[in-house]
Amino acid sequence: MEKKKPSPGGRRQGFGARIIRQRRLLLMILPAFVFTFLFAYLPIWGMATAFFDYNPGLGFQGSEFVGLRHFSRFFSDGNFGNILRNTLAISFLNITFGTVFPIGFAVLLNEMGNLRMKKLVQTVSYLPHFVSFVVVANIALTFLSPSGQVNGLLSALGIIKEPVMFFTLPKAFWWLVAAINIWKEMGWSAIIYICAISGIDPQLYEAAMVDGAGRIKRIFAITLPGIAPTIVVLLIMAVPDLLNAGFDASYLLGNAMVSDYSEVLDTYVYRLGIQQGQYSYATAIGLMRQAVSLVLILSANAFSRKVSEYSIF
Repeated sequence: MEKKKPSPGGRRQGFGARIIRQRRLLLMILPAFVFTFLFAYLPIWGMATAFFDYNPGLGFQGSEFVGLRHFSRFFSDGNFGNILRNTLAISFLNITFGTVFPIGFAVLLNEMGNLRMKKLVQTVSYLPHFVSFVVVANIALTFLSPSGQVNGLLSALGIIKEPVMFFTLPKAFWWLVAAINIWKEMGWSAIIYICAISGIDPQLYEAAMVDGAGRIKRIFAITLPGIAPTIVVLLIMAVPDLLNAGFDASYLLGNAMVSDYSEVLDTYVYRLGIQQGQYSYATAIGLMRQAVSLVLILSANAFSRKVSEYSIF
C-alpha cells in the first residue's frame, strides 16, 4: 500500500520548507528582529563592566577585576535609602493610578451611548501619548508656574492669596509626576481595556437588564469581572517597573529644591555614568535593577497563579 505523503502544512514538513513558505512573514518581522538584537541583546556583553574597574582606554584585559565591589558600594552609599524610597514611591503611584484611571476611563467610554462622541473622546485622550515628554514637561511647567493657568484659577476661586510654586514643594513632587504621567498615558493605556470590554458577550448585559440590574450593577457584575484576566496580566507586567520610576519626569521636572524627592535610580545612574564617567559603578546599579526586576516578575506571576487562575506563564 502506498504511503500517504504529508501535506505541505503538516507536522512532517521540514524546517527549511517552512522557512521558504513563510518567507514573506519572516521578512516583515526582520526589521524588528534586527532592531531587538542590536539594541537589546548585543549590548548584554557590556554588563561585564560592572565586575571590573573599567577603563575605556585599556579595555577589559587591561582593567582590574573587582568582582562585587561596585554592588556593595551602592548598598553602602549614603544616598541609597533616599534614592530607593523615591524610586519606589513614584513607581508605586504610577502603577497604581496608571491602572485604576485607564480602567475607569475605559468603563466610562463603554457606557457612552453617543458613538461619535465616544470616538472623539477616545481619540483626543490618547493623543498626549505621542507627544514627547520634553513638550509635556514644558506644558506642565507653564500651567503650574506662578503666573500659570492653575494659579490663576485658584486665585479667582479665592482658594489661594499668593501664587504657589508647585515644583518647589518637595512633598508634592511625587504626586505631580504621577498626575502628569496619568494625563499623558491614560488614554493610550485604556485602549487595551476597551478591547477587552468589547470582547464581553453582549447577551450578558441584556440578561442583566432583564433581571433589573442597573448600570453600576452591570459594571461590577459583568464588565470588571470580564476584563479581570487583562487587568491581572498587565499588573504582572507592570510589577518589574517598581524600580523604574522614569528618567524623563525626574530629570526634566526635578530641581535643586526638590532633589531629595526627585532623585531616582535612573537619574542617579545618568549622573554617575554619563556626567562623571563612573561606568562600572553605573553599570552595576543598572544590572542590579534588572536582576531585581526579573525576580519581581517571576514572583508576581507565581503569586497570581497561586491565588487566582490568571498568569502569564
